[in-house]
Amino acid sequence: MRSAAAAAATGCGIVGAASLLAAAYFARQVVVPKTERKEDLQIRRVFHDDDATLMVELPVSARTTAPGRYSIWFSNGTGHACIGEVVSSDDVAGTVTRLVERVDSGDLRTARAGIWSGYVYPTPEPLGLPYSEVQIPVDNGMAPAWKFTPTQPSGDSSTWAIHIHGLGGSKAGALRGVPVANRLGYTSLVVSLRNDRDSPASSDGRYHLGQTEWHDVEAAVSYAAGQGARRIVLFGWSLGASIALQLAASSEFRDLISRLVLNAPVIDWNSTLVANARSSMLPGWVARLGLQMLESSGTRWITGLDAPLNFPSLDFLARANELSVPLLVIHNEGDRSTPFAISREFVSRRPQLATLLTFPSAEHTQEWNADPEGWDAAVENWLRNAPPSSSVSL
Repeated sequence: MRSAAAAAATGCGIVGAASLLAAAYFARQVVVPKTERKEDLQIRRVFHDDDATLMVELPVSARTTAPGRYSIWFSNGTGHACIGEVVSSDDVAGTVTRLVERVDSGDLRTARAGIWSGYVYPTPEPLGLPYSEVQIPVDNGMAPAWKFTPTQPSGDSSTWAIHIHGLGGSKAGALRGVPVANRLGYTSLVVSLRNDRDSPASSDGRYHLGQTEWHDVEAAVSYAAGQGARRIVLFGWSLGASIALQLAASSEFRDLISRLVLNAPVIDWNSTLVANARSSMLPGWVARLGLQMLESSGTRWITGLDAPLNFPSLDFLARANELSVPLLVIHNEGDRSTPFAISREFVSRRPQLATLLTFPSAEHTQEWNADPEGWDAAVENWLRNAPPSSSVSL
């Protein structure tokens, strides 16, 4: 009996230790910047068709057969190609052939593997719009940004659009919103955040899920105001949307913010991270234990955070009543990273302010990619017709 009890206790101890290790691993995965991604997409063949148009043959998957425009990064991130429409598929071989719209860098013909991405514009050059590189003063240094001057300035030229990328990404991911802003006559500022590869690191070198990063974007708003901006439209992608909400609720410049365009927004980090864990087959209670580690001062030796995270301050389901700015929420129901149900509930809590727009993509932040023309038209229409925040001085 004693030996059985001892064995049971040992087993419980092992399970408990394993759960703590899993929770610690999960917590660190959330906040530790990722510097490399695996090139897990096989490139079967790159060839020219009878019209000398460049084509790429890929294995069939939900991603590679999705309609719209995407990209492939290859050669350890030094190569980039914009991938267009599906041209043909071979059910027997399990392959799909897509148009290569352009190759921005590298030699796609020699590539054997790559990374499928929604980053259609790796740099501003493919947009064909005039821009300059500027530096935004932030904590610990200067953060680079791209400033786009509208090609056809309108009566709205005192409106600036600030474009904010997602977690673990780069400012190139926010370039997709620039053409719409340009057509509306806005000046665009595409910003970087602390711990981006080209920006100053935070003192702890950790992501804070917008809790501190929003101050970098506030610095960009301050820069825009100093350059004559009287209204600010925030375009936020995923984490960038969470940052936009923080600014609208808490920034000293919030009276300048007239509208928010939120694409696949992270509205409640707690619920979002638990949902991510479950989709990765990690038990919800282990994920919640990991979140408790991120919230605790006593476990900073595990997380590496200078200060614990405050998840209630990052919950805009609970803080929805603090907002007074018209906002457009763009999301797809198949998003497995940021649950669509949270966006729907958020919009239902502020029906006078918030509009929900859905697209058929099944990938996170790839609503634009699934239908670039439709996304542009819908966002442009909303920005032309949605009244600016009543707090903005005219």
